[in-house]
Amino acid sequence: MAVAAPCLLLAAALLGCTREPTAEATDQLTATATQPKILLRGIGPGPDSLDPQKARLIEAHAVLRDLFECLTALGPDAAPVAGAASDWTVSDDGRVYTFKLRPALAWSNGDPLVAADFVAGLQRLVDPATASQYAQVVDVIENAGQIIAGKEPPTALGVAAPDDATVIIRLTTRAPYLPGLLAHPSTCPVHRPSLAAGAQEFARPGKLVSNGAFTLADWIEGSSITLQRNPHYRGNAHNQIDGVRYRIFVDENAELRAYRAGELHITFVVPRGQFTWIQQNLRSELHVSPQMNTYFYGFNLDRPLFANNPKLRQALSMVIDRDRLADTVLRVGETPANGWVPVGTHDYGSQSFDYADQPMQERIATARQLYREAGFSVAKPARFELRYNSGEMHNKVAIAVASMWKEALGVEAKLVAVEVKSLLADINAHRVDMFRLSWAGDYNDAYTYAQYLKSDFGINTVGYKNPAYDALLAKAAAAAGLTTRRQILEEAERLMLADHPLIPLYFYVNKHLVKPAVRGWYDNVLNVTYSKDLTLE
Repeated sequence: MAVAAPCLLLAAALLGCTREPTAEATDQLTATATQPKILLRGIGPGPDSLDPQKARLIEAHAVLRDLFECLTALGPDAAPVAGAASDWTVSDDGRVYTFKLRPALAWSNGDPLVAADFVAGLQRLVDPATASQYAQVVDVIENAGQIIAGKEPPTALGVAAPDDATVIIRLTTRAPYLPGLLAHPSTCPVHRPSLAAGAQEFARPGKLVSNGAFTLADWIEGSSITLQRNPHYRGNAHNQIDGVRYRIFVDENAELRAYRAGELHITFVVPRGQFTWIQQNLRSELHVSPQMNTYFYGFNLDRPLFANNPKLRQALSMVIDRDRLADTVLRVGETPANGWVPVGTHDYGSQSFDYADQPMQERIATARQLYREAGFSVAKPARFELRYNSGEMHNKVAIAVASMWKEALGVEAKLVAVEVKSLLADINAHRVDMFRLSWAGDYNDAYTYAQYLKSDFGINTVGYKNPAYDALLAKAAAAAGLTTRRQILEEAERLMLADHPLIPLYFYVNKHLVKPAVRGWYDNVLNVTYSKDLTLE
C-alpha cells in the first residue's frame, strides 16, 4: 500500500485514539488555520472495489463520488446538476443528449480530460470483458444490449466525441432519468493511459488517476481509505477540505465508539441498539431522513424449492409482520416495505402487496393454506438456508423473521452470517437458497428499481424472468408522456409483487452523526453528500 500523504498525518494520529471523548479530542476534530483540514468519515464494512466501472456496493460508490466526477453530479436535493459538463441539450424526440464539457478540465496527474475519456468510460462499462454488473444500467443507450451480449464491439455504443469538449449520447427510447443516471460512478470517465498500463492495478493507490476533488493516497484493507486534495480538480479553489480519511467498520457500535472518542466527524450509520441513548445525548448531532433504499430477502429462483413454488414464496412473505419488525427490532424510523419502490420516489405512486392491509391473523390463515398447497406442513416443513452479511442489525432481523416463519408455518430456516464480500460471491455463484441484500436507487426515478428485476439485468440477483414484466418496462420506455410512463411502471411493479421473486422488508432512512465542526452537511433521498461540499470549523 502507498504511504499516507503528509497532509493526512493528523488523521492517522487521530485514528490511534481509543479513549472516551475529552476536550483535547474535541479540539483535534476542530480545524485551525495552521492544520490541514482532514475530514474523518465512517464507511461501514468498506468498498468492494474502487474501479468505477466494477464497484457495486454503496460504500464503494460513496468513496468514488469523492474521487471522480461524471458528466453530471447530484445537488443537495439529489436532483441532477452540472458536473464535468457545464450544460446539456436534448433533441425534440428525447433520444439525443449533447453535453458540453467545462473548459480546461484535467486529470489528477495534470493530463487534459477530454470528451473521449467519457466515451471510453461508457464503452468500458458495457464491454463484456469488464464484466461489470452495472453494464445494463445504461441499456437505454443505442446498441448497449447488443454489446453486452457480445454481438457488437464496444465501439458501436451510441456515444461519440466529435471534439474534445462535446459528448453526444444517442438513446433507443426516451429516458428522462438519464441526467440523474449519468451522475452515477459507473458512468465516470477513465484515464486511458493508466488503464492500458494495467487494468488489474489501475484502481489501486499510486496507480489510480481520477478527476474528482480528491485522489486515492492509501487503502488499507479492513482499516481505512485515505484521500488527498486533487490540485488539478476544476473546483479546487472552492474545496475547503484538504483530505478525507474513510475508516472501515464492520461493527456499528465500534463506529459509534470511535465517533464519541473524537476519531470521526461523520458516521456511516447509527447503531439501533443505542438509538434511544443517542437521541437523548447527541440529538443536535443526529441526522435522520428518508432514503431510497429497500432492505429485502431474495429467493434464488434457480433452486427448485423456490423456482417451482410461487405459493411458498407468497406464504413466506405474508406471515412477516413488517410493522412489528419496524417497531420492535429496527426502531430508528425505518418504514415497513409492502412494496418494492420506496415511498416518495419522484413522480411515482408506490405499490403494495394486495394483502398489505389485511389483519395479520387473516394473512396467516391464507399463508397456511398456500403452504399446504405448496406441499408443506408442520410434519413436512420447508427447509432452507438464509444467508446474510454479519452485523448486529442483520442478525436481529433474521432471527425475528425466522421466528415468524417458524411460529406461523413451521418453516425451518438455517441462519448463516458471513462477511459481505463472501455473501456477494455466494450470491453471484448462486450458492444460496435465500439471501439478504438491499437496493439503493442510483437516481431518483422508479426505473432504477424496475430495472433491477429485468430478466437480462446484470444485478438481477434473484434471477427473476418474466416476459410480461420485461414487456411492460419496454412499453414504459417507449411511452411519449410521463403520466403514461408512470402508470405502466406501476403496473409492472404490481405484476412483480404478485410473483414474489423477493421479500421487501423495510425502507431505510439515512442515519448519521455529524460533529458540530462540520459545516454544510445536507441530507437527501439518495444519501449522497460530497466531501468537497463540506467545511471544517
